[in-house]
Amino acid sequence: MRFALMPSTVIRAFAYDPDQHRLDVEFVTGKRYSYHEVPEQVARGMRDAFSKGSYFNRKVRDHFAFTKRR
Repeated sequence: MRFALMPSTVIRAFAYDPDQHRLDVEFVTGKRYSYHEVPEQVARGMRDAFSKGSYFNRKVRDHFAFTKRR
């Protein structure tokens, strides 16, 4: 899945690497994180969700290990 830009009050953009099962998220604050071992169906769900921030909070945040990116 390629880098996706979308209107959101919380998330500026995200990208999914299916080979590494990694979801990269950039927040409107400029902070960027990589979430690891994220199933492709979760990334697709985020892509398709009406509210990216709500979906992220329900399905990604606090569910997957992450690293902060520079």
